[in-house]
Amino acid sequence: MSSEHPSVVAFRAAHRERGGTGDIVILPDSVHTAALAAEALGCEVGAIANSLLFAVPDGEGGGTPVLILTSGAHRVDTALAAERIGVPRLKRASPEFVREHTGQVIGGVSPLGHPAPLPTYLDPWLRRHPVVWAAAGHPAAVFSTTYDELLALTGATELAVD
Repeated sequence: MSSEHPSVVAFRAAHRERGGTGDIVILPDSVHTAALAAEALGCEVGAIANSLLFAVPDGEGGGTPVLILTSGAHRVDTALAAERIGVPRLKRASPEFVREHTGQVIGGVSPLGHPAPLPTYLDPWLRRHPVVWAAAGHPAAVFSTTYDELLALTGATELAVD
């Protein structure tokens, strides 16, 4: 019986299933921001891949989820990203929306291992780093990868976000 959080167990399964090769690391403390993760891992904040869930509003209070993986050194220009994706608008998702569509909490959203596939976009800025770190389903869990592997693991579309 595993004592790991169920969302980390689900991430491990998805990571293994898709052929992920990086290390999964459980840190002693929550690293729910890119800056905290970079400090804990001893890397640049730009090497942290933030998994940001947005909603394309449907006019009824809900929306369609869109996952954008971006460098911790970047902010997503939502108007520009919406235009490039071809949707009218992107809005930051609520914690409930994030949990519903990812099975994870804000600060621990991984790029994979969600209840259903999500349209996913990857910021090419992350290509500048030989090793990229991303959340592994929980605010204290991260995994190492490369830009190319992250692109392959997620089936993402490249998207400049700023």
